[in-house]
Formats: sequence, structure tokens, C-alpha cells
Amino acid sequence: MRVVVADDAVLIREGLIRLLEEFGCEVVKAVSDGESLVKAIVEHRPDVSVVDVRMPPSFSDEGLRAAVEARRQVPGAPVLILSQYVEVSYADDLLADARGAVGYLLKDRVIDVDEFLAGLRRVAGGGTVFDPEVVAQLMVRRRRDDPLAQLTPREREVLSLMAEGRSNPAIGRQLVITDSAVEKHIRSIFAKLGLHTEDTDQHRRVLAVLTYLRS
Repeated sequence: MRVVVADDAVLIREGLIRLLEEFGCEVVKAVSDGESLVKAIVEHRPDVSVVDVRMPPSFSDEGLRAAVEARRQVPGAPVLILSQYVEVSYADDLLADARGAVGYLLKDRVIDVDEFLAGLRRVAGGGTVFDPEVVAQLMVRRRRDDPLAQLTPREREVLSLMAEGRSNPAIGRQLVITDSAVEKHIRSIFAKLGLHTEDTDQHRRVLAVLTYLRS
């Protein structure tokens, strides 16, 4: 897996590089500012980019804005955002093009290496992975014309866990239900959201999560 790393903090950037290389990834470029990130993604077309939200010069949202610009120039370029805080507007911007291949994790949760790498692979493969706290805060500002109003409480729970990047078996363990029950709920979610059977299950899964996060 070819990766671009963007973080202005040298220790964090070097730590990510070593971690990724230790697990067989190729870090094709490491940068410390948003402009360099856009150039790196356009030039190298990595399988995924790991991007800090706050970078020079203002240390506000340069990383996120650079990721959005990179995805404009390279449509669907996979990006995993890392942040110290939940910034709902940042997540909204990342989700705006509805292409998938995006993730948003809080840095203090990236302590389980296997889970982090699984999320990275999921984003590289066109999926989504969002920190539970990000999902929770996105749900706070749900619109009145909620497109998910027809979902049952259990279906909402399943979809929330899907947004966190959980697999079907992991969802089953979390909710203490069988794999077949999880599959039944997911099929019902797809049907209620009008996600047609001609799309692959993976594509419908991404579209369902994006509908959930953007609603």
C-alpha cells in the first residue's frame, strides 16, 4: 500500500512513517503543509493519505482544506484525517463529494495498531471509517427532514456501527445478535434508503454510511 503522510509535527510524522513501513506500507512522500500535500497526492496518486487537520501557517484547517482540494484534483483520492479534536464542519467538507474513501479518526484513539491499519486499508479500498465521537457529534445536528426517519432504532444502531468501519461480525458482537440478523438489518437499510441491487454491496454500504453521516 502506497501512502502519503502529512503532519507538521516531526515526531508524529516520523512515528507514522516507521509504523507504516514496519507493516509493509511504502511511504512515497511525507510533507508538513497543505500545499505540499496537494502536490504529493497529484504527483504520486497514493493508495491512501494520512493527514493531520491542523498544519501551517494558521494551524486551523489547512490539512482538511488541502485534502478536499486534492480530492477535487484527483477525484476520490482516499484520505484518512487524524485530529486532536472533533470538528464537525471539517467532516462535512470531507463528505461533501459523496465519493467515499474517507476517514476521520481522533489521534488519541489510534493506539490499537491493528485497528488503525484496518481502517487505513478500508479507506484505501474505497470504504469509510469514522471515530465514534465524530459520528456522535455529526448526529447532533440532524435535519428535520431526516432521510433516515424510516429506519428502526436497531437499524440506526447497525448503520452507526457501519459508519465506524465495523465489519458484520463485529457489529453482531457489539449488539449481541447473529451474523444473519446483521445481514437482514443491512438489507433492510439498503432497501429503505433506495440503494439498488445493481450496485455492489460494498458500494451500497459506503452510500448508506455517507447518507447517515451527511443527513
